[in-house]
Amino acid sequence: MRPDDDNGVIMNPARFSLAEQLVVFKEVLSRNEVLFEVLNRAAGMNLPNCYVTSGAIFQTIWNGMTGRPVEWGIRDYDLFYFDDTDTSWEAEDAVIRKGREVFEDSTSMVEIRNQARVHLWYERKFGISCPPYESTEAAIDSFVATACSVGVRQEADRTLSVYAPYGLSDIFNMVVRPNAVQATAAVYEKKVARWLSHWPELKVLKWPQSTLAYQVEDGRGPSTRLVGDTAHEHERVS
Repeated sequence: MRPDDDNGVIMNPARFSLAEQLVVFKEVLSRNEVLFEVLNRAAGMNLPNCYVTSGAIFQTIWNGMTGRPVEWGIRDYDLFYFDDTDTSWEAEDAVIRKGREVFEDSTSMVEIRNQARVHLWYERKFGISCPPYESTEAAIDSFVATACSVGVRQEADRTLSVYAPYGLSDIFNMVVRPNAVQATAAVYEKKVARWLSHWPELKVLKWPQSTLAYQVEDGRGPSTRLVGDTAHEHERVS
């Protein structure tokens, strides 16, 4: 199955079976040599429940869909892991410093964050609470748009594992669909503005009208709360 035409533009696989979509998805990602180098080095760090997530993944696909250079618009590479055995700032900082050594000669910035710590700083940063995540996958579930909610890691046998809770069709269709699990309209709109400046072909859906979030089960019964940003400690636009 050839995923592109003679001009290098990806033929839209959004209506392929999921198995066929994954074949195209991985093939297009493989064209981003920087991404694969990050995945390879990240695997060597042996971080628990680790994924390269969000922008570096879906933006590589967007570039394939539009025939742009593979790294067009990609600011950095988010490397998220989950370690709740030590949620101290010092433990995370040690991993970040180790990452600086591992990626010292990388051409792109790699940002490492422990998703088991997000709830410790989130309210201070964004003014609203965030329930503790139970895994990196749970953090990915809460990203600001369905296309953002994707993670990839390299396994010991060098195959790729993909976590995509909302599927891959929105990514291939270049649809930006809000995911109001933990994010605010303001954050969504800020990200959308940057994305449109790089990929004007995007089809952007409006943020839900209601300012209230959904019923969230946090172990103490459901509670309605306002929504906040994605699981990034530093406010950036991926």
